[in-house]
Amino acid sequence: MSSAATIFALASGAGRAGVAVIRVSGPDAGRAVAALSGRPLPDPRLAVRRRFVDVDGALLDDGLLLWFPGPASFTGEDVAELQIHGGAAVIEAIAAALEAQGLRLARPGEFTRRAFENGKLDLTAAEAIADLVDAETEGQRRQALRQMQGALAALYDGWRARLLTILALIEGEIDFPDEDLPDALAARTVPDLSALAAEMDAHLADHARGERVRDGYRIAIIGAPNAGKSSLLNALVQREAAIVSDTPGTTRDVVEVRLVLAGYPVWLADTAGLREAADAIESDGVRRALARAEEADLRIALVEAGANEVAPQLADALRDGDFLLTSKSDLGAGTVAPVSRDVERLAVSTATGAGLNDLLARLTRRIVSALGETEAPALTRHRHREAVRETRDHLQRALAAFRIGGAELVAEDVRLAARALGRLTGRIDVEDVLGEIFASFCIGK
Repeated sequence: MSSAATIFALASGAGRAGVAVIRVSGPDAGRAVAALSGRPLPDPRLAVRRRFVDVDGALLDDGLLLWFPGPASFTGEDVAELQIHGGAAVIEAIAAALEAQGLRLARPGEFTRRAFENGKLDLTAAEAIADLVDAETEGQRRQALRQMQGALAALYDGWRARLLTILALIEGEIDFPDEDLPDALAARTVPDLSALAAEMDAHLADHARGERVRDGYRIAIIGAPNAGKSSLLNALVQREAAIVSDTPGTTRDVVEVRLVLAGYPVWLADTAGLREAADAIESDGVRRALARAEEADLRIALVEAGANEVAPQLADALRDGDFLLTSKSDLGAGTVAPVSRDVERLAVSTATGAGLNDLLARLTRRIVSALGETEAPALTRHRHREAVRETRDHLQRALAAFRIGGAELVAEDVRLAARALGRLTGRIDVEDVLGEIFASFCIGK
């Protein structure tokens, strides 16, 4: 993408608003906004009131103008921001006047891409900007802000710097075998390579924490027909999201509802009852229920009070750490037969509310434990995970090559490992992923 053109876009939200912000970036930004305001540019980073006019001098609006000459701007180019009234007609008139000055509408993510290309931020920070714009919960905001401030980049750049130091030692032994160098110079790097590989293994073994903060923690409610699954879903989200009926088999498909617990997004899925299906439609519902249970981060299994066993399909779907609830506890007591999994047991009644607060408290603790912030920054995208895994694999091959004495093979794998980390932050060889990354941005960022 060329940065020669001067671009503009609405940087604030679409729709009727008190104030709208239009951002302009590129070599002609100063000329265009000076013509639009009919006056010279203001001092840098100082908001001044201006009347904005079209090419014929007709008044379009009265607002504020800010000027950020490059390279001290978000994109590294000359940038201007117009703060105007937020009516659709005003925005359209200003946009038409900018187009008349030879500017064009920015593509999705073009401002942030220019900031990356001009060295104002790395790729992980650019991705974090998109996450921050999309953040709907406190947990998502904190994670995106931490990444935007460079937590991931600092980790990956630190690893890469260590790899380049190791590579210099190995290549020194290869390239200068007759020089007076310390004995076994390359072999001395083995502990450092092993330590790096171990750090990357620990980084990868995070149970997809960062991705789940972005995309949501998934909980599947499973059980026999009429066990109270839909009633429990409605009670937890505090609205009638699922149909409740005394007729068994009312839920045929997965009903998924989003809620927020402890600042983290949670997807709660009500599923079809697990039993021997009576027809093809119910059979497909059971299949989907079992598939959703398999994919979920946590399963809440319901067994009616008074039942003396857990159905085999339900027992097979459970995992260690899942919740096994005795539902409809107001209608009778009873101890559910044991299952082979280590589950949390609780009695609840959606009719009286008994046990629901306890259930919510336990769910909240589980989610905070799974998604809460740790000292190390979290992987937030599949792209990150694959690049770190590729780096780790190269390091393991390098360590294996040491055992057979192939210093040249070791050097090549260390070089490839450093290259994979460089692609992660955008230091090298990233053109093939730029389009995919910035296509997901909104226009104006």
